[in-house]
Amino acid sequence: MSTNIASATVAAPATQPAAALEARALVRRFKGRSGAWLTAVDHVNLHLAPGETLGLVGESGCGKSTLAKALLQLPPPDEGEVLLGGRKLSGLSGGALREARQGLQMVFQDPVSSLNPRRRVIDIVSEPLRIWAARMALDEAMILRKAQAVLGEVGFDPEAIGARRPHELSGGQCQRVAIARALMLEPRVLVLDEPVSALDVSVQAQILNLLMDLRERRQLSMLFVSHDLAVIRNICDRVAVMYLGRIVEVGRSQEIFSAPRHPYTRALLDSMLVPGKPLPEQEVITGDLPSLHAPPSGCHFRTRCRQAQARCAEQVPPLVQGPEGQTACACFFPLSQAGHAQAAATGDQGSAATRPI
Repeated sequence: MSTNIASATVAAPATQPAAALEARALVRRFKGRSGAWLTAVDHVNLHLAPGETLGLVGESGCGKSTLAKALLQLPPPDEGEVLLGGRKLSGLSGGALREARQGLQMVFQDPVSSLNPRRRVIDIVSEPLRIWAARMALDEAMILRKAQAVLGEVGFDPEAIGARRPHELSGGQCQRVAIARALMLEPRVLVLDEPVSALDVSVQAQILNLLMDLRERRQLSMLFVSHDLAVIRNICDRVAVMYLGRIVEVGRSQEIFSAPRHPYTRALLDSMLVPGKPLPEQEVITGDLPSLHAPPSGCHFRTRCRQAQARCAEQVPPLVQGPEGQTACACFFPLSQAGHAQAAATGDQGSAATRPI
């Protein structure tokens, strides 16, 4: 069986605004103990517009965090390129990469372990500016004033919190410190890797409100990685759905949640637990995520898809834009709004709905 990997790469539509952050055909591989290579990120394209929040969702193990770290060159991708405000990060190293990366900062999943337990809050938040103090012509008083201002911006009293250490703070407070640290270099883009998954529900809401306020005040672009669809629905402008290293559907949040076109996206939405909604009578998605050591040929989702056909095993479905008001979907037989496979119902495999974007 032949697998056309190149067909999975997609160029951004000409109508899209200039990207704050862009990934082009990104690939990240790892070498297993047996010596075999596995592909955790498989020719992924992302386009994050200025001031936009893009959600990245999928099952655990699908490659979301690996993709997020590859965007920051932690470590660099094996293939493809990353552009921050039009400037290529791929190929940069050492001081040049650190300087370019000032505009791209990350907030990690575990707010406690992401902070140095031996340092005071004011020192943790000040550290990014201290690193660049000589080049920016900053003295200690200027750095301290900036750190206090940013701590106030995330909801702290700098005088009360500055001398504390991470073990004296709650999880939500530690995440606020991590966000403050990320803001110190005035980034244009924040990459948030499951920033609220380790927090209580009430604290989650506080952090999400803070992030939305910061986005408006600072005109930030955000890549928000999460497996919590309810969170994604409330904070994101657009959503990208990832499965086994590939993006399978991208669209505005309203389109994704009201009329998904990929069977995997539909299964994720049907798996959401909603108060007052009865549990599904049968499994909405069967089986486990396949191993990256031996992924299925063609469409990776075909082994768990009820409507898979022979073509799905022979070719990689390209990510293609649907008709006006619909998502871009990597499926030969996308779902209609009624939930049925369009191509299977019409027999049409070359309509306008399957033209590459």
